[in-house]
Amino acid sequence: MHLAWSPVRHGTALLRAGLRGAIGIVYPPSCIACQAATGEAQALCPTCWGDIGFIERPYCERLGTPFAVDLGEGLVSPAAIADPPVFARARAVCRFDGTARELVHRLKYGDRTDLALTLGRMMTQSGRELLPDADLVVPVPLHRTRLWTRRFNQAAALAQTVSRQSGLPYAPLALTRVKRTRQQVGLTRTQRAENLQGAFKVAPSARPQIEGRRILLVDDVLTTGSTANAAARALLRAGASAVDILTFARVVTDGA
Repeated sequence: MHLAWSPVRHGTALLRAGLRGAIGIVYPPSCIACQAATGEAQALCPTCWGDIGFIERPYCERLGTPFAVDLGEGLVSPAAIADPPVFARARAVCRFDGTARELVHRLKYGDRTDLALTLGRMMTQSGRELLPDADLVVPVPLHRTRLWTRRFNQAAALAQTVSRQSGLPYAPLALTRVKRTRQQVGLTRTQRAENLQGAFKVAPSARPQIEGRRILLVDDVLTTGSTANAAARALLRAGASAVDILTFARVVTDGA
């Protein structure tokens, strides 16, 4: 059914367009990374875009780590075979270096919550093979003391954008962090796993949201997978059918 033309609605649209144009003149759009001029807001300039190491096929079907040579679809890396992850699949937009690292740090520590919109949109595109299978979007939570210090959870901001872009339900409180862990930076893979043991929990009241559903777990960066494994384990214990991981960036080593 076509809506009748309305002078009020038409005038409102023109007013909004005019305001956007005026704002664009006073505050011209700039690159979210280097502040160079761009054609639209919340975008990257060509130089910064070219500096991002996008992860595309071929990659490991489980870990999402890129292969140097394309040997066909459906391959699993030696790392995934030797130490299978708790989660089913992991996907990331890009490598955690250069411009990508700077963007994550600005989002995480620089109060640049506006970056979650652009990064989340990129994540939605990179997670396009995970989204049709997912039933619920859940962010990796922060412990309440760290949330108080940082003032917001960057994973939650990204997850909210992915939820809006994909149309999937968003459950920000389904998973909680009940153990205050020490910083993971500088820890070995074994130390990271020990540090995160028992760190996550699904509250009894949240179990109906989780049981029988495939969860898309969202975070900003995937490093060794210790955090993703610990969070996925808690969700599976609460009855999730499977857990996939979607992040903006991931650490890629030569042996990955």
